[in-house]
Amino acid sequence: MKLILTCEHGGNHIPKEYEGLFINQEAILNAHRGFDLGALDVFQSLKPIADFSKFSNTSRLLVELNRSLHHKDLFSKFTRELSKAEKQKIIAQYYKPYRDAVEGVISQCIQEGETVIHVSIHSFTPIWKNVERRVDIGLLYDSRIPKEKDFCKVFKTEILRISNNYEIRFNQPYLGKADGFPTYLRKQFSENYIGVELEINQKYSSNNQMADSLKTLIFGAIKQCKLE
Repeated sequence: MKLILTCEHGGNHIPKEYEGLFINQEAILNAHRGFDLGALDVFQSLKPIADFSKFSNTSRLLVELNRSLHHKDLFSKFTRELSKAEKQKIIAQYYKPYRDAVEGVISQCIQEGETVIHVSIHSFTPIWKNVERRVDIGLLYDSRIPKEKDFCKVFKTEILRISNNYEIRFNQPYLGKADGFPTYLRKQFSENYIGVELEINQKYSSNNQMADSLKTLIFGAIKQCKLE
């Protein structure tokens, strides 16, 4: 069993040649629309137990790595009006190298007879449309796939075994079967692939760092899941 970690929204970097598209947009770039606060910190804390890990610190506002090429939100309002050629250039430089690298490693692992657990790490805003989200940790998976459901049940059990101080929900605040990197990968690998998106409430993030206790909790739970 191989554990692969990814973090598609690890930073808000804008490459120099595209900085002109984001003049005076620091507030948006530094908020959730620009990247997932604290997600990269969690990713880095989990790297020691991963068999392969990859992250991106390029802002989702340049190109959205967690969306399919056909998705309407692949490009943001800042890049949507670029020419087709310029969009293809961004895809070739920033989108495909990231996704192809992860897909290639998964393919190799499966060809070698391994089962792959892919955990994609994200964070979410505590308040959405003036409503508080009553979830601390979300485990997103495709409910139509028993092996993903079973893995998330074990994952939740291990978290609660270590600490019951957090509210853990399945497929909240988003649905695991919605368009995303794991959703795409499920279509490529119908066997021996388990894709889970780990969503963490940003109320536990300060200065782009997640609470140490939360990172320790997740580390212990995933490590135990991998052993099982």
